[in-house]
Amino acid sequence: MKRTTTADLAADLFGAAPARRLVFLKAAWPAAVGAELARRSEVVALDGDLLRIRVPDAIWRKSLWRMRSDLLARLRRIAGSAAPHTLGFAEGPVIGTTREAVPSPPAVVARPLPDDLAKAAEAIPGAEIRELFREAVGRYLGRFSPPPSHNKEGGGEDSSA
Repeated sequence: MKRTTTADLAADLFGAAPARRLVFLKAAWPAAVGAELARRSEVVALDGDLLRIRVPDAIWRKSLWRMRSDLLARLRRIAGSAAPHTLGFAEGPVIGTTREAVPSPPAVVARPLPDDLAKAAEAIPGAEIRELFREAVGRYLGRFSPPPSHNKEGGGEDSSA
């Protein structure tokens, strides 16, 4: 039986569509490079398997270019097959990369998992990965519709049971 890692799960969830993969890599960048380097760089685009990073000047561009193999290895540990194969660096103003400058996304109320997804979650080995899966899917489902109890007329409990 193939063992599922967090990186494999993340790649399965976010790696299919280029826009989602880019958002995932933007989120993974600070964990891969550390807080100080993340503050001085910005993930700006994904062109196929090339992840484009903006840095403030030539010194940072040259430094990160020398570190690219290590950075890619760190991204692979976090993002699995969703990680890029190469990095490209460009000089320019680095905007919105500090925690204070990035607005928090709106809160999403997680929904309970439908029976089929709850059953699939039980098959995931490892309690930590299983719980992360449940939380992520619950939040994902919560983005698109209110919990089932909000859809009933009158907002009350279903009395047909």
